[in-house]
Amino acid sequence: MAHPSQLGFQDAAQPVMEELLHFHDHALMIVFLISTLVLYIIVAMVSTKLTNKYILDSQEIEIIWTILPAIILILIALPSLRILYLMDEINDPHLTIKAMGHQWYWSYEYTDYSDLAFDSYMVPTQDLAPGQFRLLETDHRMVVPVDSPIRILVSAEDVLHSWAVPSLGVKMDAVPGRLNQTAFILSRPGVFYGQCSEICGANHSFMPIVVEAVPLEHFENWSSLMLEDA
Repeated sequence: MAHPSQLGFQDAAQPVMEELLHFHDHALMIVFLISTLVLYIIVAMVSTKLTNKYILDSQEIEIIWTILPAIILILIALPSLRILYLMDEINDPHLTIKAMGHQWYWSYEYTDYSDLAFDSYMVPTQDLAPGQFRLLETDHRMVVPVDSPIRILVSAEDVLHSWAVPSLGVKMDAVPGRLNQTAFILSRPGVFYGQCSEICGANHSFMPIVVEAVPLEHFENWSSLMLEDA
């Protein structure tokens, strides 16, 4: 999760987010090189006393400043399109979870099970246990197995919400009457935090998302206990 004075992204917890981080570094390096070149040209033109009598009529420089930006755009566009298609790819998910946004909590339904559903509310500050995070911890976490394709169906009951978990590279709008879907594969166990990312009313800041990734054996034990309690 994020920490104070952090400048970069959170650590990736799934392959697509790793690709997004690599693309960010790739694009940032291109922007840095362009900024350095432009700054150098500005400083050189301001500081020199020399003039070029051909500066207003040079086909060579016009060809360069036309072709070079086109090449740079291609170098940015091709990796971007590849990641866009990877983010939309959903192949044979092992588990499907329906996340419904409400004012102001989330409800989860494991559609592969007959009766596995629960509501997830933020834990009030006065009820937090040692080590839990204020405004981020929930009374029921969304538990998923690692190394398994997970499909999330996102919708809302009342107003617009957005189901977002930065470490997973996932942000999907929850629209009443519409069913959106996204997918991810968690590559390591852990607890990953997110929040509603669409202003949805007075308590918009108080509907966090907690995803807990566990080994498959532990997930089976958890789902069995949840079904017994249902």
